Amino acid sequence: MYVHVNAAVSVDGKLSSRRREQVRISGAADFDRVDRIRAAADAVLVGVGTVLADDPHLTLDEEDRRVQRLRDGRSGNPARLVADSRARTPSNARILDDEATTYLLVSDEADPDRLADLRDAGAEAVAAGGDDGRVDLRAAFDALEREGIERVMVEGGGEVIFSLFDAGLVDELTLYVGSLVIGGRNAPTLADGEGFVDDFPRLELVDVARVDDGVLLSYET
Repeated sequence: MYVHVNAAVSVDGKLSSRRREQVRISGAADFDRVDRIRAAADAVLVGVGTVLADDPHLTLDEEDRRVQRLRDGRSGNPARLVADSRARTPSNARILDDEATTYLLVSDEADPDRLADLRDAGAEAVAAGGDDGRVDLRAAFDALEREGIERVMVEGGGEVIFSLFDAGLVDELTLYVGSLVIGGRNAPTLADGEGFVDDFPRLELVDVARVDDGVLLSYET
């Protein structure tokens, strides 16, 4: 499994404000870049917090890219993945429409009745419980590979990105740094969660480019 994390942060490293509402950080050129990364992926992953806060659709913006995927023998849109330990995804979430397959990565803590409702709404569940009641992402990815998913784009939020770094699953990070300050000690950052106190993940900077009114940093692990 190849895992590409992509995110946009303010100049002070915030994904959004303390209200956890979506903030426009980048512009048209970066949005197009993100759409190209989605088109190259087999699946797009977000955490359930992103679903609850933003209700994203996670489909391609450009019709030409959908058409090219179909010509290549792939689905028009990449699959959608939600790291959702307790199956909190709303049954009317936009990611549960029929535009793409949606997998919920759940733990043993997920309520069976909630899972039944979500399956009825169109979701497919991947059970991969860890010892802490959270999703074991490595086990979930192993299961997804058996479904033919080999390249995953990760779009946030901070909790799931931290978990991926903590599990050593990140292969590539592209980070757009916008020219605005958000601030706030309770505003989400690129990698939330418990945080590291030692054995900090180290990245190799491979490219720097100006995009829109910000900077795109490209890293490999």
